[in-house]
Amino acid sequence: MNAQRAVLLVAHTGRPEAVRSARLVVDRLTAAGLTVRVLAAEAPDLRCPAASEVAGSAQAAQGAEMVMVIGGDGTLLRAAELARPAGVPLLGVNLGHVGFLAEADPEDLSETVDRVLARCYSVERRMTIDVTVRANGNVTASTWALNEATVEKAARERMLDVVIAVDGRQLSRGGCDGVVFATPTGSTAYAFSAGGPVVWPEVEALLLVPISAHALFARPMVVSPRSVLAVEVIGGTGMRLHGSAGDGEAGDGQREASGAVLWCDGRRRVILPPGARVEVRRGARPVLLARLRDAGRRDAGAEDAMADGASPEGASPEGASPDSGSPDSGELGALFTDRLVAKFGLPVAGWRGQADARHAAASQREEGPGGDA
Repeated sequence: MNAQRAVLLVAHTGRPEAVRSARLVVDRLTAAGLTVRVLAAEAPDLRCPAASEVAGSAQAAQGAEMVMVIGGDGTLLRAAELARPAGVPLLGVNLGHVGFLAEADPEDLSETVDRVLARCYSVERRMTIDVTVRANGNVTASTWALNEATVEKAARERMLDVVIAVDGRQLSRGGCDGVVFATPTGSTAYAFSAGGPVVWPEVEALLLVPISAHALFARPMVVSPRSVLAVEVIGGTGMRLHGSAGDGEAGDGQREASGAVLWCDGRRRVILPPGARVEVRRGARPVLLARLRDAGRRDAGAEDAMADGASPEGASPEGASPDSGSPDSGELGALFTDRLVAKFGLPVAGWRGQADARHAAASQREEGPGGDA
């Protein structure tokens, strides 16, 4: 007997539309015989008796086929904490603003469920970063990020004094509001807002982007994925004066260390004392994203696999490479370009490339293959 398929559903329960969409997904999937898991913390808001409740731990997605996310990129980043240790892909339905990581929009929800049921999707690997914090030579924290790790000043009124290093070589020292270490996936998030470059997701690289730097050399940098980036928070203390609320006058002076704070994907926080060092390297474990694009060419394979009780190659990480059946790098690049244009509303009127390509294809069809009778 084949094992029953299971999907973990994560939703932004603070949005009524997300709750309605989540209930629709649960009803459709369970009616088709799939097991749907929901997080115990979200279950009271979702009120889906057909779903199974699970704790929001690293085991929540173990054995599932995918994690389906109803919400924005923030919800997807939260769900990534559950999907990554289980090695299962995320499929996002965007109910946020930009929704760069999500694959589908609310109006496509019914079709999205149909494709999940038919296993008609491919899987992309997205590079992550591993982050290590050292203080006095000792490792004090280890974490990771899909989008970015940021070292930011802890006190609004003080500038952060840091030294940046690449592969153990000191590169620059200066004042700034912070430093963003990003993946190509994160290049369209915080790093983009800080003035960093957009890096296509199939490019393997690490990004370093200073935030509001007061230094002679403060350009964004793109380095090898084999490099190790580091930032050290210069030690020392500063005087922070606390006055009466709203009067702008200094009250009792209080000494406060000029430390910093590390944020990973805006979710995981580590306090950095003066002298702390943050090291960033390519992550040992990627995050998998389910993609519906170009899945039509694999429909027949999906049906055959379902008849045999197995997943089609590339549709599930179990027993198949997540990259199997995926478009090549050229197709990935084109799809990402389309996503940039759609999400940011970029003006492209006047570009004749597509028209020229269609004209060339039509001419080739009219001429026919050479040498045929």
